[in-house]
Amino acid sequence: MTTTDSPLLAPLRFRNGAPAKNRIWLAPLTNQQSHPDGSLSDDELNWLMRRAEGGFGVVETCAAHVATDGKAWEGELGVFDDRLLPGLTRLASAITGAGATGLVQLFHGGRRADPKLNGGRTWSASATSEEGTPTPAEGTVAEIEAAIGHFRDAAVRAERAGFQGVELHGAHGYLLAQFLSSTQNQRTDAWGGSFENRARLLRETMRAVRAATKKSFIVGVRISPEDFGQSKGLDLDETLQLATWLCDDGADFIHASLWKAFRNTTKRPAEHPIPLLRAAISREVPLVVAGAIWTRAEGESLLAMGADAVALGRSAIANPEWPLRIADATWQPKLAPLTIPELIERGLSPTFASYLRAFRGMVAE
Repeated sequence: MTTTDSPLLAPLRFRNGAPAKNRIWLAPLTNQQSHPDGSLSDDELNWLMRRAEGGFGVVETCAAHVATDGKAWEGELGVFDDRLLPGLTRLASAITGAGATGLVQLFHGGRRADPKLNGGRTWSASATSEEGTPTPAEGTVAEIEAAIGHFRDAAVRAERAGFQGVELHGAHGYLLAQFLSSTQNQRTDAWGGSFENRARLLRETMRAVRAATKKSFIVGVRISPEDFGQSKGLDLDETLQLATWLCDDGADFIHASLWKAFRNTTKRPAEHPIPLLRAAISREVPLVVAGAIWTRAEGESLLAMGADAVALGRSAIANPEWPLRIADATWQPKLAPLTIPELIERGLSPTFASYLRAFRGMVAE
């Protein structure tokens, strides 16, 4: 084995001083492995534990709903009620015991929530229609304020369970991102119109979570810089302003979901989003980036561009010991597609492995 130092393996320190042992994260990945009531299953525990034991410095849960009306798919982890604390505590203890920093990703599905699963009405910023999805109800001010409280309470619950922090899911077109959107948010009150108003829900949520938890508890946010997939109505320059505001509001890290980490921005094709985001946020706030990162060289090149850490999704599925293996400079990761048996051997349940068929090029039949 040819061993060489890698900046990816250097310790990371969050804005609040909390440490992570390296700069390699397990990205938050939907896996549909939780019980129908939102409680932790052994399958989900095993999936995350395998990555914690594999050397990932930070291990994030899948998107976990903070309220019953925010549940968006079957098998989704919940953090909306104290009855879920035993499973959450078990998960936090397992991740921490393996030497990783454990974060819960907090989210509400908004217009993408499924009323068949949660029994409530589907609401969002506005009653805007989109092809292929039901038109949501326009959220009332009471519902908006309640959602802020749900995120706050879920963060407190995660802290009680023993997690080191939370990530607010402001990306991928879920509730917080729907309010940011210039196309999905057509409100004319204090929660819509100007970008300052459209950013109010995410900012108020950040402030509420920060105020309700200890300074030592990590609070960060994931954002989508521009339109991609379910993220709609987002402007690059508005996102850069948002990143600055979120730092003002107390963010301990900013996580940019780039989908393809080496692609330049759509709005300014000659520029890459990492230097733009790095310039927009406080120097003491780590910038984490995700988006089709497979090799050590790719991860190191993103750090050289200004990122402080990288979050792995598909490459972490295929290579559960990725952080341990890159100590060998000659090691090459397993690439997709993988067969169902190969995925199960890597700590996925049959449910999770089958779910990955929805992602082109991930499963070899």
